Amino acid sequence: MTHDSEALYLIDGSGFIFRAYFAMAYSRKSGMTNPDGLEVGAVYGFTNMVLKMLREDHIPHMAVIFDAARANFRNDIYPEYKANRDETPDDLKPQFPLVKEVTRAMDLPAIELEGYEADDLIATYARLATEAGWKVVIVSSDKDLMQLVNNNVRMFDPMKKKFIGKDEVVEKFGVLPDKVIDVQSLAGDATDNIPGVPGIGVKTAAELINEYGSLDELLERAEEIKQPKRREKLVEHAEDARISRQLVTLANDVPVPVPLEDLNAHAPDKPELIAFLKKHGFNSILSRLGHVDALDDVEDVVALDGDSTQDFPAIKDNEYVLINTEDELQKWIDEAYQAGEIAIDTETTSLTPAKADLVGISLAITPGRAAYIPLGHVQEVDLLGEAKDNIPQLPKARVIEMLKPLLEDAGVLKIAQNMKYDWQLFAKEGIHVTPCDDTMLLSYVLDGSAHSHGMDNLSKLHLDHEPIKYESVAGKGKSQVTFDRVSIEAALPYAAEDADVTLRLHKILKPRLAREHMATVYEDIERPLIPVIARMELEGIKVDPQKLHSLSGEFGKKLLELEKQIHALAGHEFNIASPKQVASVLFDELGLTGGKKTKSGDWSTSASVLEKLAAEGHEIVERILEYRGLAKLKSTYSDALQEQINPKTGRVHTSFGLVHTSTGRLASSDPNLQNIPIRTEDGRKIREAFIPKEGCTLLSVDYSQVELRLAAAMAGIEALKQAFRDGTDIHALTASQVFDVPLDQVTSELRRQAKAVNFGIIYGISGFGLAKQLGVSTGEASDFIKRYLARFPELQSFMEAAKEEAREHGFVKTLYGRKCVIAGIHEKNGAMRNFAERQAINAPLQGTAADIMKIAMGRMQRALDEAKLSAKMLLQVHDELVFEVPLEELEATSALVRKVMEEAANLNGISVGVPLTAEAGSGDNWAQAH
Repeated sequence: MTHDSEALYLIDGSGFIFRAYFAMAYSRKSGMTNPDGLEVGAVYGFTNMVLKMLREDHIPHMAVIFDAARANFRNDIYPEYKANRDETPDDLKPQFPLVKEVTRAMDLPAIELEGYEADDLIATYARLATEAGWKVVIVSSDKDLMQLVNNNVRMFDPMKKKFIGKDEVVEKFGVLPDKVIDVQSLAGDATDNIPGVPGIGVKTAAELINEYGSLDELLERAEEIKQPKRREKLVEHAEDARISRQLVTLANDVPVPVPLEDLNAHAPDKPELIAFLKKHGFNSILSRLGHVDALDDVEDVVALDGDSTQDFPAIKDNEYVLINTEDELQKWIDEAYQAGEIAIDTETTSLTPAKADLVGISLAITPGRAAYIPLGHVQEVDLLGEAKDNIPQLPKARVIEMLKPLLEDAGVLKIAQNMKYDWQLFAKEGIHVTPCDDTMLLSYVLDGSAHSHGMDNLSKLHLDHEPIKYESVAGKGKSQVTFDRVSIEAALPYAAEDADVTLRLHKILKPRLAREHMATVYEDIERPLIPVIARMELEGIKVDPQKLHSLSGEFGKKLLELEKQIHALAGHEFNIASPKQVASVLFDELGLTGGKKTKSGDWSTSASVLEKLAAEGHEIVERILEYRGLAKLKSTYSDALQEQINPKTGRVHTSFGLVHTSTGRLASSDPNLQNIPIRTEDGRKIREAFIPKEGCTLLSVDYSQVELRLAAAMAGIEALKQAFRDGTDIHALTASQVFDVPLDQVTSELRRQAKAVNFGIIYGISGFGLAKQLGVSTGEASDFIKRYLARFPELQSFMEAAKEEAREHGFVKTLYGRKCVIAGIHEKNGAMRNFAERQAINAPLQGTAADIMKIAMGRMQRALDEAKLSAKMLLQVHDELVFEVPLEELEATSALVRKVMEEAANLNGISVGVPLTAEAGSGDNWAQAH
């Protein structure tokens, strides 16, 4: 942060304390307490952040401004003002006096004024300071203060560490700061219960103010508005807009309790401050101020960026120990029971659980203390057969025996980073870990796809610490060894640190669930899936290697035939796998038009380019696309799957990625079983290779039209909702509505067109894209879309609201509250921005469908167990679940699975509002079952 010599920093104290409260990480049982047992987490966070500014930025003038009380002059104007605000948390209320006390102990003015809000005092001081020739920095991210920004007044967001000037205000509100009040008057604010004009959001408000110049001018000319609903709302709610203007306008002429010239900042080492810090046990802050003995010198990581932890030691000041006696292991087990939680991590010989052998286990119970239990390290021995490093290892069987009761105890929370993997390793040893938390999943639920969720990245992001690299202990490239070949001395700090970092991350991330209203997504959707997915992966699915071998031969012959056809059409042989040679044939030799060049100047042969050419009827392009698809099918599946069959189980064990999509969908890899094409004959042949074990059949159950049903429900399209309730043919009904023909006269062609629009519209399909699907002109397709949206205007409103939500927050939410991050929504490049807008429209639907599927999966095993059915869930592919079912249980299992899936949409009082339908099929292979 930089400042001017005569600059006044006005800290929004009330806003700051809430930010500090929510930035502090709490333990699972209670908040951070002082020696007297009083909770002081917010006080600590506030003190740390303000002192950081004073010490590092050498600010000349500063004051901390507080709200005196909730009621103020705005309540006289509008009694309902802020009436819907949540009560201050009980553990925060007693911390307000302490925050004011520490502010005074830092020799800073702590200012409040009865009858006014902190924002009014800030506005007044900002005016007085600029009139005195000072620059002003308002330390806050509160959007209500953005109306004060001008050439002499900036804001500073302490969490994001960035200044807010005119450009940032325009980005937020779409207008310059002097018009922010007008925009807020129209848009209102649900948080503060400011009415505004119903149906007008920030974006629309900005457009209106930019067009008409001011709120008064807009209201005076409201009858000129062309859109009927908008015009009616503005006329009907004009007085609400004027009242809202009174509420959002900050008073800049209130009496100031402390003169401007007395707002001075001082060095943060006053005796009163030191006494306060000692009284409340803020040792880490005392350490940085030089008032703690070296042995007690600790460093917290509560930072201005809001990724805060409890007052515990820095990672560099750790105590990592080996456990190689039963007595020492028992001490750690006893301590875990007492703490009620333990972080665990496993070291193994492979990243694939089905192939991995357990090498060691690390534990952490309190930050800074962790232990490593070596179990399977191959140690060098001397001529007498004794280990050269003389470090004993406990027998794995004995360690497992001792840990099993703890790891299965319902009263002790087990924490891991990517718990699915560790759960599988322990399951192979006969331990079923429960209950468990996963820091990787916590991060994913909280931040979506905004960043990656690997431990190294989370550690750097939240702890400002770069963990020991695997390569530094196991080597790189060809010289890299498996972990059982790593020396125990090298393994200790690496493995123990993993558990320590995991525990610290948990203490930061878990408290955010409640604060950010994400507990439902994590507790009811994601966390129950950990053992479910872990079991699926371990179970795997049986594959017939002979069938795959036969298909590889068949595909190989077909590729040779296609190659001959393509060469004949080209007039000579060339390498079809070479994009450069394909481009030369198509565009240079055959002179096909409609191609486009890459940045390097070469012709593009991307799928989109070739598909466009194929649609124009160029046979050689059709054959090249067919060749490419078949070659990929052969290399990715019929060839590769033969190598991926586990020789011990005869099965393929795919890995389901829990944190790899922006919408919450599961991802499949090693091998990816979600991308096997189902609509092509060759794709279905691959599925024929997936078979059940003897005495069983494969059962496939998938949701019917789930995203279309969700679109009808979430957009509130009553006609479609009723159609789904009545079991009407939705595509025929849509055709009837859009093309204005009686339902019984809808032709198959009209139904086909309506179906394409139904499914295309929820993916934000363009006129061009729809034209390509239907084989009509772009104009005709665009007309279909216009008629559709005119008939179902609720969908248009839903789509616009989704795009606006993405622009404002950077994400959209599913019905259950999952955040789906939308990258590129503010891109200047039109194509990229349009893509992001299409994502914003579809993500709430696809994400809600993914949530529903996960809820069903989380409930499935319990339902099967209660019904005493022995079916195994093997795969999840988009809207489909695949089970291996004993033949005699097929009928009962099919009925139960469908019931669980169809009822999954109801969660914690949230209901979709339209019936979901699950359809079942079974057979001797996956293709038959689907």
